[in-house]
Amino acid sequence: MPDIDHALVAVALGANRPSAVGSPRETLVAVQPLLEAELRHWGNHDLSFRWSALHDTDPFGGPPGQSRYCNAVLLVKGLNMPPTETAALDLLDRLHRLENLFGRDRSSEERWGPRSLDLDFLFWGEMRLNHARLVLPHPRLHLRAFVLAPLLQVFQ
Repeated sequence: MPDIDHALVAVALGANRPSAVGSPRETLVAVQPLLEAELRHWGNHDLSFRWSALHDTDPFGGPPGQSRYCNAVLLVKGLNMPPTETAALDLLDRLHRLENLFGRDRSSEERWGPRSLDLDFLFWGEMRLNHARLVLPHPRLHLRAFVLAPLLQVFQ
C-alpha cells in the first residue's frame, strides 16, 4: 500500500438486509451520493472520491444463517484539515446518521448481525485514535478480506 497522508480517509460500506430503497446492492448505490455530500460538508473542501466495485461476500462472524453481504470501500482524497479526535468523532456521527436514514438501529441489533447499512470509518491518514466510540485505524481491518479487497482496488 502506498504512503498514507492526512488527506486520505477511507470508509467501508456493507449491507445484507434490504432497506427502504431496496436490496443491499441498491442501498449501497443509493447511499453513495449522500455519503459524498456528507463528506464534502464535513471536510469543507473540494474532495475527490474513489469507489471500489460492489463485492458480494459471505458473512464474517456473527450469527449463523445470515444472507450474503454487499460491500464496497470509498477512498476520500484532498482533505485539507489535520486529523483530530473532534473531527473524527464528528465524521463518525455523520456516518451513523446515514445508517439510521437507511433503517439501521445500532441500539437494538445483534453484534455482527444482519444490517441494512454499515458504514465503518477505516482510517484517516496515519492517525491513531483509541476512543471509547472509535478506534483508528479500524482494529479488525487487516482481518477482513471483504474490506481489504475493495480497499486495494481504490488504491490502484
